[in-house]
Amino acid sequence: MSHIAFYAGSFDPPTNGHLDVIRRALMLVDELVIAIGTHPGKAPLFTLEERVSMLEEVARPYASGKALTITSFNDLTVDAARRHGATMLVRGLRDGTDLDYEMQLAGMNAALAPDIQTIFLPASPQMRPITATLVRQIASMGGEVASFVPSNVHAALLKKFGKK
Repeated sequence: MSHIAFYAGSFDPPTNGHLDVIRRALMLVDELVIAIGTHPGKAPLFTLEERVSMLEEVARPYASGKALTITSFNDLTVDAARRHGATMLVRGLRDGTDLDYEMQLAGMNAALAPDIQTIFLPASPQMRPITATLVRQIASMGGEVASFVPSNVHAALLKKFGKK
């Protein structure tokens, strides 16, 4: 039986924290599905196509023989995970605040899909302060974010915001 995990997020933009979770999740499973959630009421900084492209470039090298799929979804995470044959949801945790929120989410997902388990991966210490929201805010104000994102994402942020 192959172990398929589903890692959902907005990835707007993909950060080194996301890569940390991807790298470690790939050590635990046979296949990882990275799923970009889309919502018609939200206006992301990067298009879906841009996020897929950035993730392909940075995540693919970590797969090393494992199956890796990058996709999108606009329905319940558990429904999207089922469509991909996933039996695990991967979630990254930075701190206790994340844990409180993620435990609620895991409880709701377990009620909706008891056959799908949530696996928590704690962030590596150097990744704990990184959030996509903060990266977007810092970049939009001309701050330097190169240490928080892969180089292709940094280039894309510079293209979006320029250097102030």
